Amino acid sequence: MNRPLTETTYQRMEQIGNATLYLGDCLQVLPALARVDAMITDPPFEAEAHTQQRRALGRGSEDGRRDILNAALPFAAIDEAGRAQAGRLIAQGSEGWALVFCQAEAIGAWREALENGGAKWRRAMAWVKPDGMPQFSGDRPGMGYESIAAAWCGNGPSKWNGGGRHGVFVIPKHDAGQGHGGTPNDHPTQKPQRLMRELVGLFTDDGQTVCDPFMGSGTTGVACMQIGKRNFVGIEIEPRYFDIACERIDRAQRQERLFA
Repeated sequence: MNRPLTETTYQRMEQIGNATLYLGDCLQVLPALARVDAMITDPPFEAEAHTQQRRALGRGSEDGRRDILNAALPFAAIDEAGRAQAGRLIAQGSEGWALVFCQAEAIGAWREALENGGAKWRRAMAWVKPDGMPQFSGDRPGMGYESIAAAWCGNGPSKWNGGGRHGVFVIPKHDAGQGHGGTPNDHPTQKPQRLMRELVGLFTDDGQTVCDPFMGSGTTGVACMQIGKRNFVGIEIEPRYFDIACERIDRAQRQERLFA
């Protein structure tokens, strides 16, 4: 983390209250940023999750049914080199926790990438989705959860606000009024605000700074604003999602008192 941050490092920067958002490649921006108190992020999954075999429910039709649609993700999968570089930068950029959403099959690879950046491995956690999609082919069990790699990047023993509770989060995929016939999510892999509020609250403290280097539509930043007393740094490479994140985080800051 020793390269100076200049306007050539990123395409655009927005300061929205206590949130600083960069439009650019996190692999270029992260080395220029100061260390933060925690990294909480959802990078692109591996190629297996980016095929046309991925399915999703379509919008409700007049007869009350919903179509099953092909839902290949509209952005590139992460490759081995990108994961190795991202894991190292995430570990080196955090003074506390690094939480990385990933496929169960990729837990070992993310552990290696984070440890190569100096992090200490702590746990593979799970987000269980009660409303997750079934396996429509019927030839194997459905995947009703995502894994979360949890590593400690700070000095001394790791600490969090959860005591001895399990690292298993049973939370529906969709926030109230969104998805499954409600208002469409702003991003195809958007995480529910309830889940991200819980993670931010458990793994950071008042006054700390959270960074999401794969910000997407900004749900981690929204969670920081809703909890309050958290600073946020977000990086997103896709202009469309960056604009959505700016709008959502600005709106969340104006509504912050409702959640305080």
